[in-house]
Amino acid sequence: MFIEKDIVQINDRGSDIQVVEEQVRYFENGFPFLQLSKAATVGDGIIRLTDEQIAQVITDFDKSASDGEIALLKFVPASGAATRMFKSLFGFLEQGKKDKSVEEFFAKLSEFAFYEDLKTSLAADGSNIETADEKTIVSYFLTNKGLGYGELPKGLLKFHNYDSRSRTPLEEHLVEGAKYANAGGNVQIHFTVSPEHRDKFEKLVVEVLPSYQSEFGVRYIVSFSEQKSSTDTIAVNLDNTPFREKDDSLLFRPAGHGALLENLGQLDADIIFIKNIDNVVPDRIKEETITYKKALAGIVLQYQKRIFAYLEKLGGQVDASLLAELDNFFQKELCVIPPAEFGTWSDDQKKAYFVQKLDRPLRACGMVKNQGEPGGGPFWAENADGSSSLQIVESAQVDVDNDDQNNIFKNSTHFNPVDLVCGVKNGKGELYDLKKFRDPLTGFITAKSKDGKDLKAQELPGLWNGAMADWNTLFVEVPLITFNPVKTVNDLLREQHQ
Repeated sequence: MFIEKDIVQINDRGSDIQVVEEQVRYFENGFPFLQLSKAATVGDGIIRLTDEQIAQVITDFDKSASDGEIALLKFVPASGAATRMFKSLFGFLEQGKKDKSVEEFFAKLSEFAFYEDLKTSLAADGSNIETADEKTIVSYFLTNKGLGYGELPKGLLKFHNYDSRSRTPLEEHLVEGAKYANAGGNVQIHFTVSPEHRDKFEKLVVEVLPSYQSEFGVRYIVSFSEQKSSTDTIAVNLDNTPFREKDDSLLFRPAGHGALLENLGQLDADIIFIKNIDNVVPDRIKEETITYKKALAGIVLQYQKRIFAYLEKLGGQVDASLLAELDNFFQKELCVIPPAEFGTWSDDQKKAYFVQKLDRPLRACGMVKNQGEPGGGPFWAENADGSSSLQIVESAQVDVDNDDQNNIFKNSTHFNPVDLVCGVKNGKGELYDLKKFRDPLTGFITAKSKDGKDLKAQELPGLWNGAMADWNTLFVEVPLITFNPVKTVNDLLREQHQ
């Protein structure tokens, strides 16, 4: 399948020939569907916290954070381009198509946080934003003739207006970080960015950091990483033979957000908050986001203490009462159902099973009520070892042609808006090797094209679904107000972003 120069190319990329061959086998054989048992609901897989519980876990979290007992880090995937935000505006600029969203854009242009920048950009070339024709305005907005927003990542766009200045999502994440990822005055934030935009991110951080450090009395530690080319997956033709470029080299493509597991696994912190770059709001409605981020972190710390204590007990003499207590803890609280033959196992087999299941990374996932938004939903699903556990599941992982599976999937009451708090260290303070807890059989195959030729591409298991399939998982209900993504430019006109 691969000739000598292919192997050289694969090695030069930092990839492994066996991994690439395995990717081709996935194209040939496909990925199996996940077997859903039932949707997770409040009281049956999803925790609904009372006000008293929220207050208690936040108090515990705040104490650990302020004392510097734990290292906190905020992880923000920020490499995505904003191009799709402006689909209608590009259609108007290139083809003259003017739909309702374009009309709304012009009607409310002055309400956008980037309005003054756009006005200044036009004025620099002798144009008045009040009298310029609409195509000129859009051209200065989208292209490098002006602001170049059509070629920038979301993290660098002006989202929100304030009296003193307007803020980008990157800046809103700096503010959020000071509010809930503050460990003894240190705020660590890590952004994953694309190589072509990294210098712009770094430049913005240098510009704004002094003012935010002064305002919040913290020291920011901001770092960046890029999706590694070694995580790219090979593309194939429709007959599953390797797709070749015009120069006969192999084509590799970025493997989706699941590739960021490599980036996440290299970060040293006790608690890691994960949140998408565009899910930010102005200060006036940040409070609930801050409350529930702290609550999720407090839940993680609370369960970690119990898990570490159980692991310590399992290191000594184990009796039937401890095994029964653990069985109840797993089934009722960690929502892990053992294999059907569990009852026939010896005490030593049960002990080994519990040690294996306890000694894993832990995550608390915020779940909002389903309002028809796309995204992964919370389900009980079967695992390869015969157990069942909580999983975030995307539609591509479900056999929707199977009526029972499709009905389970459609009956989900909640979904995950990429709102996670992760504990990635064991009881000795050692980082887990996160790759060991990924389910490689939860990847995706998609149809793409290159140079007019159809091809098949492959995505790695998603960061918050398949890549974390073998983690201990807690689903916690959070308010809908904590989910305010910006998918199109006109979303910035919604009340939550004004």
